[in-house]
Amino acid sequence: MNRTAAPAVRITGYGVLSAAGIGGKALYEAVRSGELPLGDDAAEVLAGQPAPPVRLLPVPDFNPREHLGRKGLSVLSRTSTLGMTASELALDALPEPVGESERADTGVVLGSSTGSAQAFSEFFRDTYELERPYLVSPALFPGLLLNHCASQVAMRHSFTGLNASLAGGHVSALSALRYARNALTTGRASRLLTGAVEELSAQSAWAWYRSGDLPEGASVGEGSAVFVLEGGTGSSAHLAELAACEVSFSPLGEGPLAVSAALARCVGDALSASGCTPADISVVSCGSSSRPGWAAVESRGRGRALTGYDPDVLRVQEVLGESHSASGALQLAALLGYWEADAPSGESRTSGSCGLITSVGHDGSVAAAVVRRPVPSA
Repeated sequence: MNRTAAPAVRITGYGVLSAAGIGGKALYEAVRSGELPLGDDAAEVLAGQPAPPVRLLPVPDFNPREHLGRKGLSVLSRTSTLGMTASELALDALPEPVGESERADTGVVLGSSTGSAQAFSEFFRDTYELERPYLVSPALFPGLLLNHCASQVAMRHSFTGLNASLAGGHVSALSALRYARNALTTGRASRLLTGAVEELSAQSAWAWYRSGDLPEGASVGEGSAVFVLEGGTGSSAHLAELAACEVSFSPLGEGPLAVSAALARCVGDALSASGCTPADISVVSCGSSSRPGWAAVESRGRGRALTGYDPDVLRVQEVLGESHSASGALQLAALLGYWEADAPSGESRTSGSCGLITSVGHDGSVAAAVVRRPVPSA
């Protein structure tokens, strides 16, 4: 028997940038069709550097000036401009702008891997190549910090509420959602911009290639998705409810079956916390980790938790490429896009009102979130 469901958190707006373009609808259409629209050839993100022999999938035609203006962009990393643009899109999607009196209780929680790999690489290279190490530009140093993107979003909009950045590899986005959800339900904030960001650069692409974690034919992508989360039981319209989010871990030394079992328990905990059952899950947005064999680990754990049920499955990473810390946020955006497209009855095999997001990291970390679709008004 499920315990009493914890308070839900409303998703009132979101913004997303991915290899499919701008918006959840474009993302979902790409996932549904299995094809990306024609876009950049990755020349901009490579910045003249040689590319590794893997397919690169940047955000097509990304021009941050259109959303952020021109001032100050020259010292921002691609990580920061992606996250800030997604945040702008999320705020623009709200029915009403955030009021002056609401900014003190509005904060930012973002997941990332290490921040900007390109900024790190170029800054420290300059310390060796310039005539004196201290001749590096001090204006570039803040961009190396993990919390730079979240702090830039907060300063841009004078949000003085809770501000946090989380680095958790593949489960960074769901870790951020869990952190934000706990903060909202315990009254530490009333509204949080929450999501994750991952940039594509020559440095990050080569890191993935040299790691040996990419199977043959895999792609490396980038993106950012940011969601406006609000606590309480406000009467304003919302896109969905974040009903539960759980994160766990299994030591790799115990083997892949143990990781699958940990994910199954994580999904079970999320279902219990949300008050949902496996029968309520109509769609799963899975991570399908790019490391060989790990998609099967995730599938096994998910199947174990949902035994006897066959929800629709959105395979986001297979289309968008390895997007690492942003993957969970892009999965949630694809799920919202799926609901916005109203999932034609011919495509939906169950009648549940909830969606499930699962993620498995290369280090044995696992995460699961349950999202509830709002009941249409009569």
